[in-house]
This record gives sequence, C-alpha cells and structure tokens, in this order.
Amino acid sequence: MTEVIKDSNENPEKNNQSEHHRIKSFVVRAGRMTEGQIRAIEELGPKYMVDVEDLKPLDLKAIFGREAPLVVEIGFGMGVSFVQMAKDAPECNFLGIEVHPPGVGSALKLIEENQLTNVKVIKFDAFEVLSKCLAPESVEVLQIFFPDPWPKKRHIKRRLINDDFVKLVKPLFKHGGQFRMATDWENYAEQMLDVMTRAEGFSNTSPDGTYIPRPDWRPLTKFELRGQRLGHGVWDLVFKRD
Repeated sequence: MTEVIKDSNENPEKNNQSEHHRIKSFVVRAGRMTEGQIRAIEELGPKYMVDVEDLKPLDLKAIFGREAPLVVEIGFGMGVSFVQMAKDAPECNFLGIEVHPPGVGSALKLIEENQLTNVKVIKFDAFEVLSKCLAPESVEVLQIFFPDPWPKKRHIKRRLINDDFVKLVKPLFKHGGQFRMATDWENYAEQMLDVMTRAEGFSNTSPDGTYIPRPDWRPLTKFELRGQRLGHGVWDLVFKRD
C-alpha cells in the first residue's frame, strides 16, 4: 500500500527558509537502483522518456506520433499498474510522471517488454509539468493513485490533492474528462472528497456523492492485495469535468 515518507528535515531554521518556496508533496528517496533499472534508463530512456528540462509546451502529436486521448498519471511508482493500463487501452496515449529513478527504470523495462508505443515517461516534478508543459483542454484523464498520505498533522499541508492543485489542473481537462483518485488512507480520502466536492466545474460520478467501487480499469497492485489481506480499506473517487 502507500509508503509513508518520514520528513528528514527537522531543522526549524531551514524549514523557515523553505517557506518562500512551494511546499512539495514528495521526497525523492535515495533508494538503491538495480543494474537493470540503471541500464533501462540509459538504453531505453531516449526511446520512451520525454525531456522537459526547458519546461516548454509539449507537442503531444510529435511525441506520440498520433493524436489520441491523453491519460496522465502522476506518481506511478514502479509502473506495474500504469503500464498494464496502457496495454489495456491502446487507443489512448499514456504519459506517466514520476520523480523516483528506480520507478522510472522499472517502468521503462515493462514498456519495452510489452513493446508499447502509446506510453511515454517524464522524470520531473509533476507540478512544473502540469503548470508549464501541457496545453489547456489537452487531458482526457488525470489519475493519481495512492499518493503519499503525509499522515502527521504537521505534514498535511504537503498532500498533493488540495484546492490549489485542483485549480491548477482544472484548465487542462477536456470537457467530460475524468479526474481519477485512489487512496488507502481514510482521512485523505475524506480530504479528496471534500476538496473535489467544493471545486467548481467538476461533478462526482458516484451516485451517492461519495466514493465508487474499485473500478475494473484500475489493476490491483501487490501492495493493495496485501492490504486487503490485512483488512485495509481503499477509497476510489472519479470526478468528471463539466
């Protein structure tokens, strides 16, 4: 299930200095990469990765070689469910954004193994990509599954799904597009529901205005299966752009 990241920055003076910068919702883990993941980035990166260092608008038709509905996933982890979804929906273009190198390397290996031509990967801060690289009304689906819950009260402000984030992504959706979310932390699910319910221009697809049953199009991950065995809950939300 969701991995909880401990804040390694407990220096008050340093924290005060960082208040002038945007509060980030992620911490780049110093995880060990396998030789296969390193090799995947070196050898497959040129084929499947998109360079956004200049933060210029992306030419999606040139990147994918076609025009098709765009699915954007933020924080795809090791890429297993992300790549499976792309495999299951060849009619769509999939753009995955992830900052952790092991996950990027793992996803690239899976894309190559499945010989997928409808998937591209960006290793960069998603906030920057969404605010500067994607055109208005270019996204059919935005999905964020099991984002870092930042469970400590003093860290809640770091959670990705908040009012400011929704205002940022709102113009990117095509009309009728979907914002898909899932979390295994109940109070984060409640926050997501509260934020999206009051957001103008979105409608909840749940008949009762809360959560939806786990959708068939979202593959089960090994972490979710383990959580189910332990009795953990998972909450799915899908909101539609009016």
